[in-house]
Amino acid sequence: MVGAGPGDPGLITVKGLKLLREADVLIYDRLVPDSLIKQARRSAKKIYVGKGAGWHTIDQKEIQSIMIENARDGKNVVRLKGGDPFLFGRGGEETQRLKHARIGFSIVPGVTSAISVPAYAGIPVTHREYSSSIAIATGHQDRNKRQRVNWRKLATAVDTIIILMGIGNLKEIVGELIKGGLKRNTKIAIIEWGTTQRQRTITGTLSNIVNKATSHRLHPPSVIVVGETVKLRRNLNWVSTTARISGT
Repeated sequence: MVGAGPGDPGLITVKGLKLLREADVLIYDRLVPDSLIKQARRSAKKIYVGKGAGWHTIDQKEIQSIMIENARDGKNVVRLKGGDPFLFGRGGEETQRLKHARIGFSIVPGVTSAISVPAYAGIPVTHREYSSSIAIATGHQDRNKRQRVNWRKLATAVDTIIILMGIGNLKEIVGELIKGGLKRNTKIAIIEWGTTQRQRTITGTLSNIVNKATSHRLHPPSVIVVGETVKLRRNLNWVSTTARISGT
């Protein structure tokens, strides 16, 4: 179970890249960069199981079955996930299923987009003067789930709120944060395709960010940052070229 990192192929871990290059079977997600897929051996079986909002290439149960079947065939299987497998990546579900099937596995954590994408946009998620606490929440939730994010409670519980997969529900989220006590002039940033050459960043306040996101036509994948550290982007913004891995 390997985390591929947030999009820049250079942000995969050394251990993760080593295992990727040794894999007999590579099962990978939508946001894994092509240059990482090319690191697998030519003889490796490559299986795409990408998902997006509202559509799945393959059902989650089928993905788990593919992992188990290939492992039982004696194959060295790498399940490659964007970001970190255990942060809204269903890594917990998949490892539970492997455990139940008595399949041995190991975990290679990945660099999460929740921290790295704001960093690439020049936004520190903590700062001695502005933020001593953060919360990471998913903005994409099944309304039938037993537990959903209580945005009103979260609004003033921490200094910085980081939201993944929230662009589709931005208007609702912003409204709930304001109802929860955040001021309408609270700083907010949205970073689209963070850490890649397609990265775009817009900043604003809770009062105008919905209109800005619409006018700029922002789409997933996007990371949303709410809090005062957003204003530090003016001084810390920097431009990074997507890294290349030796051999690509």
